[in-house]
Amino acid sequence: MFRKKTLITGLAILLAVNIAGCNKASPEATSPDSNDNSPVTFKYFTFGGGKKDILASDTTIGKKLQEQTGVDWKMEYLVGDSATKAGVMIASGDYPDIIDSSGEMAKLMDAGAFIPLDDLIEKYGPNIKRVYGPDMDKFRQEDGQIYFFPYTANIGYVSEPNFQTGFYIQRAVLKEFNYPKIKTLDEYFDLIEQYKQKYPQIDGKETIGFATLAGEPSSFFTLQNPAMHLAGYPNDGSVMVDMESHEAKLVAGSDYQKQWIQKLSEVNAQGMFDPESFTMNRDQYLAKLTSGRVLGYFSYSWQVGDATSNLKKAGNDDKRYVALPIVFDNNVKDQYIDPPGFVNNYGIGITVNAEDPVRIIKYFDNLLKEENQILVQWGIQDETYSVNDEGRFYFENDEQRRYHEDPELSQKFGFDYFNYSWPRYGNNSLLEDGNAYGPGNQPEVATFSYTDGDKLLLEKYGVETFAELFSTPDERPWSPAWSIALEQGSPEQIFITKADDLQKKYLPKMIMESPTSFENTWNEYMGQMNQLNKKTYEDTITQAVKDRVAGKW
Repeated sequence: MFRKKTLITGLAILLAVNIAGCNKASPEATSPDSNDNSPVTFKYFTFGGGKKDILASDTTIGKKLQEQTGVDWKMEYLVGDSATKAGVMIASGDYPDIIDSSGEMAKLMDAGAFIPLDDLIEKYGPNIKRVYGPDMDKFRQEDGQIYFFPYTANIGYVSEPNFQTGFYIQRAVLKEFNYPKIKTLDEYFDLIEQYKQKYPQIDGKETIGFATLAGEPSSFFTLQNPAMHLAGYPNDGSVMVDMESHEAKLVAGSDYQKQWIQKLSEVNAQGMFDPESFTMNRDQYLAKLTSGRVLGYFSYSWQVGDATSNLKKAGNDDKRYVALPIVFDNNVKDQYIDPPGFVNNYGIGITVNAEDPVRIIKYFDNLLKEENQILVQWGIQDETYSVNDEGRFYFENDEQRRYHEDPELSQKFGFDYFNYSWPRYGNNSLLEDGNAYGPGNQPEVATFSYTDGDKLLLEKYGVETFAELFSTPDERPWSPAWSIALEQGSPEQIFITKADDLQKKYLPKMIMESPTSFENTWNEYMGQMNQLNKKTYEDTITQAVKDRVAGKW
């Protein structure tokens, strides 16, 4: 875990800064006026990529929040490899005012990048305490302090009617074969193969059977994770957790991983796997999906939102995709939908270089007012959503819906920039009046947004919402295991880094080589994997899972 080491490193860095005479003034000194709304612009950086840098006030939401607080943000998004960027940032000590950590939290905490927030929360954070209060012990560090705010503080719970994640297939494929019910991986690829043979080209270009986003190092998990889903496990990161014993077993090197990668080797030999899966970046991947040439792919819905929206905007339902709960065998219960959980190793924090921590914490607290949580999710009443006589939020017309679905409109309004990666309610929260926190979980919105193609597909499969295609998840009080933090430099952290490096080296090789070479390459891969300290890693995650089950986060 990164918690013990963080305090020592962080204090050392702060002491060094003070000795050098470069420390910022204390929070009290920088903001003597507790009602200071004078104009100021701070710097925000997120390790989540996929968006263009922007000034927050250039969006409708950012402008409204600026009018309330005087605070604007120069928002910068990751380009390239997150680990490299984190290393450069830490080595230089050049931090923006706030950082959304994504998967780099452990490194940033270990480097002492964030300031403790408890005193600021106590003095200026009534809404922070309201939202995060019940969960604070889950992300409080071993020194007793809070350093960042996660994004998963659910207030109440409502499921997502239109859940879509996993093995996507182009709807034209299902339509061509009269909407067959397919459940297994073999059935999935057999259907794609039949369609590709019948239609070797789409719009004058070669049809692509299957693609995945494994070209970006930070998205390589898109190739790693399917094995656990196919075996009937939810996304617990690098492990599969036994429901009874709570023992965590590594996915890498498992029989499930072998079965999955060997299948892709066969798919590649049949000419159905896109070799650019290991070289294209996110923009190229999304453009390829939007082209309509790809028949199937594996992704999480948040990875492909722009492609999904652009395809819907284009108006051709046959070119759109639907995710199906694909598993290895018919007797496996799918677990694609995550159970309620709490993520305590991702979040947003105020850095040691912050110009004015008080103004920032007050901005966060203001953001967590319910009316502003409605603003960042729903927008402005009668412009981007409406309210009926019963007080229910809904979309009255297509124009309101487009603000949430059209990438260009969504970015201009600010939904793309503010509805995640800030202090916030959890996705599955309920507002005080019983409306869903996010439009995607509001039943009135889910059905309103359906196109004729959506309605036809759902009718063919005998369900009313897309979530009904998937099984209800089993309760997992430790969920998700991927949020278990590992101390930088610990044996378990070194192990998983080396294991990931081995997978990045060998999995593409096994897929792209001839199937006749698969066993030899797999044995070579396992020979190197078995030299690593897997047991220490599995024991560490197992103990953390058991602690969480016992209520110790």
